[in-house]
Amino acid sequence: MKVYLTLLVIAALVTYVATPAMRHLAVKVGAVTAVRSRDVHSTPTARLGGVAIFLGLAAGLFAASAIPFLEPVFESSGAVWAVLGGAAMVCALGLADDIWDLDWMAKLAGQVLAALMMAWGGVQLVTVPIAGVTIGSSYLSLVVTVVVVVVAINAVNFVDGLDGLAAGMIAIGGAAFLTYTYVLARSASPGDYSSLATVILAVLVGACIGFLPHNVHPARIFMGDSGSMVLGLSIAAASIVVTGQIDPEVVSERERIPAFIPIVLPLMVVAVPLIDMSLAIVRRLARLESPFAPDTHHLHHRLLRFGHTHRWAVSVLYLWTAVLSFGTVSLVFVDTAAAIALIGGGVVVAAYITFSPRTHALLSRLWSKFGDRAATFRRVTPEGHVPKPRPSIGDQP
Repeated sequence: MKVYLTLLVIAALVTYVATPAMRHLAVKVGAVTAVRSRDVHSTPTARLGGVAIFLGLAAGLFAASAIPFLEPVFESSGAVWAVLGGAAMVCALGLADDIWDLDWMAKLAGQVLAALMMAWGGVQLVTVPIAGVTIGSSYLSLVVTVVVVVVAINAVNFVDGLDGLAAGMIAIGGAAFLTYTYVLARSASPGDYSSLATVILAVLVGACIGFLPHNVHPARIFMGDSGSMVLGLSIAAASIVVTGQIDPEVVSERERIPAFIPIVLPLMVVAVPLIDMSLAIVRRLARLESPFAPDTHHLHHRLLRFGHTHRWAVSVLYLWTAVLSFGTVSLVFVDTAAAIALIGGGVVVAAYITFSPRTHALLSRLWSKFGDRAATFRRVTPEGHVPKPRPSIGDQP
């Protein structure tokens, strides 16, 4: 674990140092997000933070290539460089969008090309960790891989609407995923537990941590599409790679549960973005609009309308990500019943906090309503006057 923590720190430091330089460059080239009607920020903000995230990711991967313990990861295939190449492509695509505002079809085409390049480099969803099921057709494997990558990219992109939201959610969910892949690698191969998925997740979490100090509310810089696309592609790559580690004959049933279907754990990591994206697409298609048309009905917008402050809205979504991702990982460490109890308890707490402003407002209205009614039954007397007690029946003459 020390090796992976070292990579995490390297990625965090490089990202943290590179972000101010990207902010200066963004201002210079005009990559600044103006205040629009659907936005929650109140001042124009630079948006090239994703380039710093990519630099941190790349620095971590290059550092990993020089560590003897991780030599098998780099010698077995070129998958790691395929991931880096795909990340570079979507970062460049996002950078172009951050500067020139590309249309959605151009962005989608670029995302598909990046996913195809990564797949041709060896990062493909070939096996499903259920009784050794294999995707028989190489073309089907390619299509499934592209779909997984493109969906993950856009899910993260859709949810990137509040300061610190996307980076924090991926850091939290990525940490849970990192824990699982590390335990899985040690179980599957105790003698050599180096793992490409764990390397990717370590540098990804580190890059997010390094970016967050610049991005928490009030943000000094946004990650932009260049950042959200890199995060989505990296999570997808880790999920695809980890399915190849799972040998049904070696890994215990309890450890297979979180990966019962491909990318179940990554789905938990990006569950909130996926829900938000699905609702947005349905909502926009119902209005006969483009599924990529912006609006102000995302989950984070709704939390703000509930009465949460900016930071509380972000914290609520952090909490949901932690409950779902770490709850899933708990299946590795405790029995199923205990894990379900933990997840259920977390969901109850998260739901209460989510709706607490509305709950408090409802209770206040009820208290005010019934309090006013109760007041009509009170006797109002002049200040300082003590009303004479009424005589009882027995005291009457």
